Amino acid sequence: MRAEPLRCGGLATKASRQRNPSGLGADMFNLIRSFVTSRLGAGIAIGLLILIALSFASGDISNVNSFGGGASGDRVAEVGSERITTSTLSQAATSALERVKQQDPTMSMKAFIANKGLDNVLDDLVNRLAVAAFGRENGIVASDRLIDSEIAQIPAFKGADGKFSEALFKQAMQQRGITEALLRDDLGQSLIARQIMVPAATGSLMPRGLAVRYAALLGETRSGEIAVLPSVMFQSANPPTDKEIAAFYAKNRNDFIRPERRVIRYATFGADVFAKASAPSEAEIAARYKANTAQYAASEKRSVTQVIVPTEAAAKVVAAEVAGGKTLEAAASAKGLAASSLDALSKADMGSEFSPAFAAAVFAAGKGQLAAPARSDLGWHVARVQAIETRPARTLEQARPEIVAALTAEKSRTAVTDALEEIETEIDGGGSLVEVAKKLGAAVTTTAPITGDGRVYLKPGEGAPPILASVIKTAFAMETEEPQLAEIEPGKTFMVFDVTEIAESAPAPLKEIMPQVKAALVVSKASIKARESARQVQAAMAKGQSMAEALRALGRPLPPVQQVKMTRPELARMQQQQRQVPPPVALMFNMAKGTVKVQPAPGKQAWFVVSLKDIVPGKVDARDPMIEVARRQLGAALGGEYSDALGRAIRGEAGVELNPAAINAVRNQLAGES
Repeated sequence: MRAEPLRCGGLATKASRQRNPSGLGADMFNLIRSFVTSRLGAGIAIGLLILIALSFASGDISNVNSFGGGASGDRVAEVGSERITTSTLSQAATSALERVKQQDPTMSMKAFIANKGLDNVLDDLVNRLAVAAFGRENGIVASDRLIDSEIAQIPAFKGADGKFSEALFKQAMQQRGITEALLRDDLGQSLIARQIMVPAATGSLMPRGLAVRYAALLGETRSGEIAVLPSVMFQSANPPTDKEIAAFYAKNRNDFIRPERRVIRYATFGADVFAKASAPSEAEIAARYKANTAQYAASEKRSVTQVIVPTEAAAKVVAAEVAGGKTLEAAASAKGLAASSLDALSKADMGSEFSPAFAAAVFAAGKGQLAAPARSDLGWHVARVQAIETRPARTLEQARPEIVAALTAEKSRTAVTDALEEIETEIDGGGSLVEVAKKLGAAVTTTAPITGDGRVYLKPGEGAPPILASVIKTAFAMETEEPQLAEIEPGKTFMVFDVTEIAESAPAPLKEIMPQVKAALVVSKASIKARESARQVQAAMAKGQSMAEALRALGRPLPPVQQVKMTRPELARMQQQQRQVPPPVALMFNMAKGTVKVQPAPGKQAWFVVSLKDIVPGKVDARDPMIEVARRQLGAALGGEYSDALGRAIRGEAGVELNPAAINAVRNQLAGES
């Protein structure tokens, strides 16, 4: 990764020419707030980790009960008198990983654990259990009715009509391998915690005086100096030894984790490979005609424009005005109403949708005529017949082409369905992809190793064939050489696919990535020297030297000191426009006046020395509405601090005892390590 060049000079010049705008919006406040607030609620306020329920809500109900062995009943932590078992932690971590993979398909369990994912999950479990226990001890409960309501809102338990489905609920629970009691207990804990933590964060309001101070920050101008110490300027002339490279790799193995890769084999085929269905017989055609006699009988449909009024008297007034020369639309508009249109309906359909009286009136009028006012449950209708569609009765011979086409399409669909069922049966019976493809006359294609996001491993810019887009997620949940059938284009294109190779996510062997590890070690050693030099500059400035003098004392050809001057509104605009804000510039807006700080660049490709010289507060009028905005939003941050403090106090009172050995057992088993 290359370090992005720092472009403060031009930015500072631009900043010095712009005036501080007035009437700043709430988005401006979000910027300052991001610099001064801590994380809210310690993970237990509103965004509680719901071990089972959130897994269902994410739409992923795959089986995660893979954690077994004799240690599955061991506890990883005790919270008061409650225990968190190894199986609970394992299941929670697996569910959390699935949610992360929705954003990053290449994330593996090894990388999740390496990035403290398991530790965060355990911390959330402990916090939630402590708060729930505290609630029960103080009479705070989650009733069965409240838990029922929460269950009914989980998407995985809703049917096609959007309502709770008992059948889907039982099916999902069975697939998950958990009991209803476990789910209800989990939801109950979360609901109790919510009742405790949410009120603690609600209704907080920052004092006006403090809000005025923060509102002034929104328009402030900051100026200072930034020095860049590129790590490359501190590289050693002596290359690292093999022993040093091996030691560096052993210490930083998690930095070289490869994503899981899979090789997918597939064969595509169309419906044309199946035997054609037989033509409809005369008996089938006659039977279809007889079964749909009403469809082929003579019919009449009418389209109308109508106005609905509340009383018969009002309807007669509208009808009289139309008879006198007004259009129906004009008569309706004069009374604050609007005319609406009804598409072609039969008399029966119109009577069913509105009323038989209305249908009779419409079908008694001619085209362009006004029907007699008629009543329905909606009120009184005044309608004009716009169009009349009539269709004469059709004989069997006249309807034959339509019936033959419909029966042929149905027979073809049935033939395809039967053929696909035969393929499924063959696969379920142990048939291989190659055997199935050979019978179908389809060519078998094998991909290069691909990652969960559909990219070809180690080939930037290359991806899996587009036709695999809809099956990649499934392929990454399959075992090897277990073919599956997929419908790519409904009724037209199909695919049989399987996975032939799985390369698990793991640190790459040193011998395969020696050049990359060596380069990383060179950068790391150079970065350490650059950091030491940056701290020397910081120490020299603390003794009164200027930044330029301290840099010259290092005796290296470093970039010149950059002068920076910027207003907070300009910083906010850069972020809103998704322009990259140089890290030292962002740091400068989080420092105290007169201080000097050291900061690494991304990837430690360089180190910055940042000196904040001056802060000029913005001017805030006592009547500026931004003050009240600041009070409310700072109040929300203050509420988060309250809930955070309450959570820590509850956890401390409950007493938490961790079992490092059991935690490590879970970590190792999830990571596939002994």
